[in-house]
Amino acid sequence: MIDHPFLAAIALVLVLEGIMPFIAPEAWKKMLLNISEMSDKNLRIMGAVMMIVGALLFKLLQS
Repeated sequence: MIDHPFLAAIALVLVLEGIMPFIAPEAWKKMLLNISEMSDKNLRIMGAVMMIVGALLFKLLQS
């Protein structure tokens, strides 16, 4: 069992990130191509939103 919550979170992220290329590799490649064509500004906004949602979800789960 993983005793450190941060390591457990990293392990869960790796599992979740691996689902898409395992199940639908072609769709995953197309998604990556679409992302690579996005502007830096849109990528930063998307990344910021993902971090905020993740932090809020983490805080909700901790309480």
